[in-house]
Amino acid sequence: MAAGGSSFYWAMRLLRRRQRRAVFALYDFCCLLDDIADVGEAPAVERLAALDFWRAEIAALYAGAPTRPPTRALVPALRDYGLERRDLLAVVDGVAMDVQGEMRRPSQAALDLYCDRVAGAVGRLSMRIFGAPGPDGAALAAVLGRALQLTNILRDLGEDAGLGRLYLPDELLARHGIESDDPARVLEHPALAAVCDALADMAWADYDRAWAMMRQGDQRVMRAPGLMAVGYQALLGELRRRRWPRHRLRLAAPRKAWLVLRYLARGAPSAGGYASSR
Repeated sequence: MAAGGSSFYWAMRLLRRRQRRAVFALYDFCCLLDDIADVGEAPAVERLAALDFWRAEIAALYAGAPTRPPTRALVPALRDYGLERRDLLAVVDGVAMDVQGEMRRPSQAALDLYCDRVAGAVGRLSMRIFGAPGPDGAALAAVLGRALQLTNILRDLGEDAGLGRLYLPDELLARHGIESDDPARVLEHPALAAVCDALADMAWADYDRAWAMMRQGDQRVMRAPGLMAVGYQALLGELRRRRWPRHRLRLAAPRKAWLVLRYLARGAPSAGGYASSR
């Protein structure tokens, strides 16, 4: 994460050592699951079997007998922060949606479910570690998680198309006259930018809701999710400005540093975040 200049890395550096160890263990576990989804040459049945193994390993973790290093690393986090089994299982279920091919022009409801599983659930687990384990933390995780995941989708249009995935929702594509579910054809359609703009508006509204929640919360607890929001919201604004490039866009290191310093100095912004939406 450090080598890649990840917003998550710098957010995690704000945490105490025990919290960092817990978040990094969670991050490693989620990356392991994500890798299963992205091994395109492996048959789907083999990848689903691998996910079933990790479901069983999660059960072993909660029974006090994990057998693999990634789940053993989660033991202190489970003990110290009361991580919910259902959230870990939700992440596995979200990865299964990719493996089963469900994320190719999904309905809006399916996309929202996917976002909740692969991002909202991770957010709920993370908020427990950050120090907000209750309903307010869970509500923030759901809203900010969807904003972050929609930003990822808009950032990775070309990369996902290469994997045969098309996360843009059916309702938006139909509204703009795009009938194909072939990722390559959709990416060449003249109405693609309008679809991306509409999805970005949804993400931007979620960021605004998340900032409103964070302004009401304990500011020490909110610093880590705030840094994630700062970086990703700025990335979303840049993606829109560049009209949705097909290559993976990254913010320049100096701009990231400026965003971090500004957020740490000023705290949660008013509506609109630290970057223009257009």
